[in-house]
Amino acid sequence: MPYGPLARLSGLAAGTPSRVPSSRRSRPAARPSRGPRARAGDALRHAAPALLAYAAVRVLGLLVFAFWARREHRGVWHLLAESWDCDWYLKIAEHGYADTLGHTFDANNLAFFPLYPLLIRAGEQLLPAPRGAVGLAIAFAASFLAAWGIFKVGDRLHGRRAGVLLVTLWACLPVALVQWMGYTESLFTAFVAWSLYAVLTGRWVTAGVCAALAGLTRPTGIAVAAAVSVTAVLALRRGFCPRALAGAVLAPLGWLAYVGWVGVRLGRWDGYFAVQKWWHNEWDGGVGTLRWVKSLFVVERPQLFLVMVTLVLFGALVLFALSVAGREQPLPLLVFTGLLLAIVLGSRGVYFPRARFLLPGFPLLLPVALALARARARLVVPVLTGAALVSAAFGGHMLLVWLGPP
Repeated sequence: MPYGPLARLSGLAAGTPSRVPSSRRSRPAARPSRGPRARAGDALRHAAPALLAYAAVRVLGLLVFAFWARREHRGVWHLLAESWDCDWYLKIAEHGYADTLGHTFDANNLAFFPLYPLLIRAGEQLLPAPRGAVGLAIAFAASFLAAWGIFKVGDRLHGRRAGVLLVTLWACLPVALVQWMGYTESLFTAFVAWSLYAVLTGRWVTAGVCAALAGLTRPTGIAVAAAVSVTAVLALRRGFCPRALAGAVLAPLGWLAYVGWVGVRLGRWDGYFAVQKWWHNEWDGGVGTLRWVKSLFVVERPQLFLVMVTLVLFGALVLFALSVAGREQPLPLLVFTGLLLAIVLGSRGVYFPRARFLLPGFPLLLPVALALARARARLVVPVLTGAALVSAAFGGHMLLVWLGPP
């Protein structure tokens, strides 16, 4: 069923179902009320196929990576829990943040948002486990919360089959191994998915709180905050709703709070953006991205990992165009993915992590999920199997062959 971004905003944002002719309506039989725990159990059982499919794909990827790492005599635990950005978050959890800007590139930890290291610090106090294990446990649990939220969005818009396929495709992304590393992508995607689902069902305060938490997790949290606030403001134009106003106000508070705190800590209003300059992260409208592509594919011979990153970026643009043209996604999803793409592609920063930066953009996969939902099983099974194997291969390549961060 197609949804125009603005024409169907009222029904989707408020959580009301499509209108059914009165002649086809039937009065449901009275049922005894069920408690929150029973309803949660029903929802979990409804999502079980999606969560099982997610687990199967990611276990395959983990096994391939572990076998490959042992063959290469590389430490599986270190690579998953303590390498690259994992180490940055663990050190923030242990020592806190810098209090000066400094004059060294790629060295100021204020570029990393605070919620994940705060959770690591809190978990370390509660669990008798190493700090790296706590971080990995948080990412692992968050990945299933993300998968559940992604399923809820797909199921809400296009039914259970589309929801299961959407989750499976998210698990099959080329850099999906990051979802089970000590990184923030799983935690951020969980907040994004449940925030967007809350918008679609008219739970404005929940949407605002989840968006605020996303804004404390990653810089691109501003994209989901904008999706919630824009949708809420448009809902307010149809009539005043205190909850919609609260959601609109809450959504950007997490991102604004951290950016403001960095400014106060460094004694300058643009403190956070000054930090990002020392990480080469400035928005230039995509000029830097085009220069990267030109240098990789015209000037020199690119490495396989960078070829994959480029294909993901172009694929994301195509999928966003299909999402807009197909009119199958409501406004909040389009706002989020559009701004996410603008931030990732418009930065002149380093090129190699951009496929990872797009991991939370699961709504971009909806056109593929819908196409598979309409296809026969004899086509769907080999497509998903192939995608899972390719994801497993790229996961191993990303950590064992590619010499840089994921």
